[in-house]
Amino acid sequence: MADLSSEFIGIKSPNPFWLASAPPTDKAYNVVRAFEAGWGGVVWKTLGENPHVVNVNGPRYGAVYSADRRLIGLNNIELISDRSLEVNLTEIKQVKRDWPDRAMIVSLMVPCEEKNWKDILKRVNDTGADGIELNFGCPHGMSERGMGASVGQVPEYIEMVTRWCKESTDMAVIVKLTPNISDIRYPARAALAGGADAVSLINTVSSIVSVNLDTMSPEPSIDGKGSHGGYCGPAVKPIALNMVAEIARDKETANLPISGIGGITTWRDAAEFMALGAGNVQVCTAAMTYGFKVVQEMISGLEHWMDEQGHANLDSIIGKATPNVTDWQYLNLNYITKASINQDSCIQCGRCHVVCEDTSHQAITQELNGKRHYEVIDKECVGCNLCVSVCPVENCISMEQMTSGVDPRTNLPINNEYANWTTHPNNPTASR
Repeated sequence: MADLSSEFIGIKSPNPFWLASAPPTDKAYNVVRAFEAGWGGVVWKTLGENPHVVNVNGPRYGAVYSADRRLIGLNNIELISDRSLEVNLTEIKQVKRDWPDRAMIVSLMVPCEEKNWKDILKRVNDTGADGIELNFGCPHGMSERGMGASVGQVPEYIEMVTRWCKESTDMAVIVKLTPNISDIRYPARAALAGGADAVSLINTVSSIVSVNLDTMSPEPSIDGKGSHGGYCGPAVKPIALNMVAEIARDKETANLPISGIGGITTWRDAAEFMALGAGNVQVCTAAMTYGFKVVQEMISGLEHWMDEQGHANLDSIIGKATPNVTDWQYLNLNYITKASINQDSCIQCGRCHVVCEDTSHQAITQELNGKRHYEVIDKECVGCNLCVSVCPVENCISMEQMTSGVDPRTNLPINNEYANWTTHPNNPTASR
């Protein structure tokens, strides 16, 4: 059986699944239940200095649902821990003592002054935790006070605070990055320059997810008013994957360890993050949606897939997809595919025809001689894949690779403006 044991920046855990800093890691009771369910580690909910913050006592979450009411996104306006620092540190020390084989990371956020960081680190050093995570990502509430994302959006601040922390602790230092920035590579480079042992990403995306049209207030609504919050859940996974890949393939940060966060709900999501360069993953919304035991499916699913694929351990999958991420200009324009409809699977709903006819290339015919029937017009199909994306029947429509320049089903030339990639103007090495 595949070995899922993880050693991330020297921190050992029985598997790569950690709970992210969030409501599920707010107290010892929750964390112990998580460890009993099988989680490999936790990042304790973000701590600050006293006096502690005060959270709203009304709704803290706004939700985005799919058509079948599956939760695909949460908007969160909760702040960092509103429990006292003393109580949190006592519980952290106790839980780490009782569960020595699990990773214990403490998330921190204090005002951007050296004394504040060094003072809180003196206290965290005594807990026996394995590391700290600097929360430079929170986009709401704390950012308006000069913390969280307001630090994470300034690379110079990231480097400065990271250096302060590295000078004040022997624990591993992970820097949590905000996605609310134009180029994630710059804050990652700054974290590395400051001495960070790793980065974690992404934190939540600044957002307003809905408006109550009866009260004309953004949701969640507090006494008729709303605020932007942090968006998380399955809907942010594509954003997170891209940013993880950007750091993993950047020459300056290629060797910087990454803890992947953002919409991880299944073992497959986790495997995708690790394939793009993440050394482990952190999960929040999935636990808040399904409970802590969701990790058991993640563990068994990843083990089964790794066994099937012949992967003995996590090192055999981490970063394996990174070399295949490239800039658009390097894509092979001689690679040609055409859509093909499996008539035995087709339920004749017509969605492929409608979207192709209305919004794409008019490449799918519709015959109505007593029964609907749909076929692809090869000469019009550009291989855009939209029909596959909207088809409600899995694997009913597939994309078939063509021999370069020739359709093997007709032996006719394929209309391709540039027949040879070596002469294509988007190829930076093209001969002219």
